[in-house]
Amino acid sequence: MTPHPKQKLSKGRRNRRRAHDALSRVHLIACPNCKAMIPQHQVCPYCGTYRGRQVFEIEEES
Repeated sequence: MTPHPKQKLSKGRRNRRRAHDALSRVHLIACPNCKAMIPQHQVCPYCGTYRGRQVFEIEEES
């Protein structure tokens, strides 16, 4: 047997608990090198730079 709620949760109490469940939006910035929109504090997957340094080389597909 699984436990069950002892009392009914009011709509207000339920909604106040759910007020903190919303997801926050991802903050995107323009890469200073290639101007692509990327998340903050991450290496750009398009040009491979981070804070002005080349972290890895991007292979050209041909």
